[in-house]
Amino acid sequence: MSHITLNTNKLLHNYNYLNQLFEENHIEWAVVAKLLCGNEKFLKCLLDISDKEVCDSRLTNLRHIKELSPKTQTVYIKPPAKRLARSIVKYADVSFNTELETIKALSDEAIQQNKIHKIVIMVEMGELREGIMVKNLSHFYGEVLNIPNIEIVGIGTNLKCLNGILPDEKKLVKLNRFKEIVEESYHTAIPFISAGSSVTIPLLLKNEIPLGINHFRVGETLFFGTDVYNDSTIKGMHQNVFQLTAEIIEIAEKPMIPAGDAGTNLTGETPIHDEKNIGKTSVRAIVDIGVLDIDPKNINPLSIGIEIIGASSDMMILDLGDNVHDYHVGDTVDFSMNYMAVLRAMSSEYVDKIVDNKIKAQHHKILEYIN
Repeated sequence: MSHITLNTNKLLHNYNYLNQLFEENHIEWAVVAKLLCGNEKFLKCLLDISDKEVCDSRLTNLRHIKELSPKTQTVYIKPPAKRLARSIVKYADVSFNTELETIKALSDEAIQQNKIHKIVIMVEMGELREGIMVKNLSHFYGEVLNIPNIEIVGIGTNLKCLNGILPDEKKLVKLNRFKEIVEESYHTAIPFISAGSSVTIPLLLKNEIPLGINHFRVGETLFFGTDVYNDSTIKGMHQNVFQLTAEIIEIAEKPMIPAGDAGTNLTGETPIHDEKNIGKTSVRAIVDIGVLDIDPKNINPLSIGIEIIGASSDMMILDLGDNVHDYHVGDTVDFSMNYMAVLRAMSSEYVDKIVDNKIKAQHHKILEYIN
């Protein structure tokens, strides 16, 4: 059976890299764990490494986190559905909010559960996803102040995820000023501006984060070492925390061009083939994973000389050329994965999850920051 492996040493290295970066800049940060899809093995690994608050956008995942580590502060990082108020208060210590009616529902549940529910008010800064308009922020804040059992712990914003709008120093300075105006108006203090995410890290590396931006939410860069702002990677971080492995279930020399009249395949496409390969053959392998579990466009074979030809629902076809690696039935092929590939594989119950948990002695040692 195909499987995805999480390398704990590489995850630990990336965690320590980020932790030192944020400590040097006096910034708090939280781990966004939604990529792990609530998998108990991988969550245990993460919780063993990290003592930070954990963010997710699925209640079932937050419930799993609370079951594994009741003391970990959990954050629900999208505006809650009003009907889920009871579960939000039960499993999320903090939630991101944009609607007064929902906050009132959270208040009612917090009173019933004898809790203080913390919220971050999300502000629209150009991305046009979640967030109240800036002109409404002061009034909105004042309304929330009067709602019992609700504590405002920050304001925040989201960028890059929908329309690809990038953060910049100007936007972040504005957000900090908006916070200061609200604080002056209500003679209060807002502890955090949660305006940082993986896409904002490159600005931090260039010292372009204004004072006042003191909270980041990081998922992709932690797990993939990516520079999301520039669509590249960060030197000194691992990009291969995850690895996909699939087993060869058939291997044979076959024609490189299919025979017969072509309609559309499973995904509605009509594959195009290079006519120069007519009459030629190559060694082809079938591995035990398909589009139900993975998008072939989001993975790459780690061995040279292997090409992904395509996939059906539960099988993927590889061109091995002359099979210089001497693969046989039962052998396995390894693949690198991007964010979307891991997310899809983690969502599939047909892909096993394996933890490489050979953590070295540096667990509590902060790795040297590499420029």
